[in-house]
Amino acid sequence: MNRKLWLALPLIVFALFVLAVGWRLSSPPDPTVKSRMIGKPVPEFALPAALPAKPALASADLRRQGPRLVNLFASWCVPCIAEAPVLLDLKNRGVAIDGIAIRDTPTDIQRFLADHGDPFQRMGDDKASQVQMAFGSAGVPESFVVDASGVIRFQHVGPIMPQDVPTILAELEKAR
Repeated sequence: MNRKLWLALPLIVFALFVLAVGWRLSSPPDPTVKSRMIGKPVPEFALPAALPAKPALASADLRRQGPRLVNLFASWCVPCIAEAPVLLDLKNRGVAIDGIAIRDTPTDIQRFLADHGDPFQRMGDDKASQVQMAFGSAGVPESFVVDASGVIRFQHVGPIMPQDVPTILAELEKAR
């Protein structure tokens, strides 16, 4: 009996491994990295203007008028291209949108906006991703709803797509 158990042990261990992997594949964890800044004031920052024709962006700007949508994007970001028409739609609906360009160049940003539209009232240049990290962002595109007192109320990870618009509008309304 003892010998049969020793012979079956590798098969039992393998079966347990296959079950564990199968369970994890059938219900994977949520890969979304949520910001710990939700419900907290925006971090203090003052970014230079990403483009000469656009006003710069600072944390003080986010405390003056609200609510606002702060969109972290980059010209080199393919999902940002998919998001661009939706941001223009939100702008046309009266949503105030500020942009933070992540690790980008003025030439590339200008080309991106010329090709895909410009929904931004202000745009800061975050060359070292320091403000991005301070917001608790894991990548681009990513958007945050900020209320008039400068508190981050909502985070949308990934591109805002047409099906996300009702949620974004509802979160902006809640932030009033």
